[in-house]
Amino acid sequence: MAMRFPGPRRRLAILLTAALAAAWAIPASAQDPRSAPPRSQKKLPEAPAKLPKVGADKTRGLDFLFGALKAAPDEASAKHVEARIWAVWMQTPSDTAALLMVRAKAAMDAKQVDVALKLLDAVVKLRPDYVEGWNRRATLYYLKNDYTRSMQDIEQVLVREPRHFGALAGLGMIMQDLGDEKRALEAFRKALAVNPHLEKVPELVKTLTEKVEGRDI
Repeated sequence: MAMRFPGPRRRLAILLTAALAAAWAIPASAQDPRSAPPRSQKKLPEAPAKLPKVGADKTRGLDFLFGALKAAPDEASAKHVEARIWAVWMQTPSDTAALLMVRAKAAMDAKQVDVALKLLDAVVKLRPDYVEGWNRRATLYYLKNDYTRSMQDIEQVLVREPRHFGALAGLGMIMQDLGDEKRALEAFRKALAVNPHLEKVPELVKTLTEKVEGRDI
């Protein structure tokens, strides 16, 4: 079913649609883990190991935290606020979903990819409104070099939370891996607009800006 988005969401939907089209257009061999770029130097933004306790009012809490993130005077303050945002995102009213997420992380840490994927499949089926279920599965698909499914899950994340800087940065990395530097730059800029303190992303934006917009100078 086609979805309509007003304003910024419509532009984001167009970006994701074009990105998915780019992934479907590449040969299957390009998604072969043996031919894809190594992941060791491309760590996706993720929740810290220890999360602070946060209140139950997610919407009001997130609005305040995103404002504080942009206004953070230094990296230490920004990291503190960022951890609180991740803590809100990780909250779920379902004890079952929370347990499945813990087990999925343990499976990923143990490099039991198929087990982790099945657990995350169960999370998104049980709680399709839970943003981090989709985001964690998108990350897993990215690590498996399955860009098409990763971007499909990223789309689900951003429909529910357009400010998810982790998903936006992940989209940028995928597009960069696919050689679409223009769309990679657009995604990275969206991520930085939300969270100016993301590690390595400012450098990526600078490099891509020179490549994409500096060619005609």
